[in-house]
Amino acid sequence: MKVRFDEDADALYIRLSDSRIIESEEVQPGIILDFDDESHVVGIEILRVSQHIPGFNLKQLQVDVA
Repeated sequence: MKVRFDEDADALYIRLSDSRIIESEEVQPGIILDFDDESHVVGIEILRVSQHIPGFNLKQLQVDVA
């Protein structure tokens, strides 16, 4: 998994897989899902992160692995 935050664009991208992106769909305003050829979600883009996640701070991003 790769996480990329563009502070200037206020956008967060989470890449879940290296699979080729076949299609993208905006499921809510500013929330875009990327799909592979088997319709699995392989990426999540959040535009205007500061509006969707008030108080977002990349330095405090926590990932729990079970």
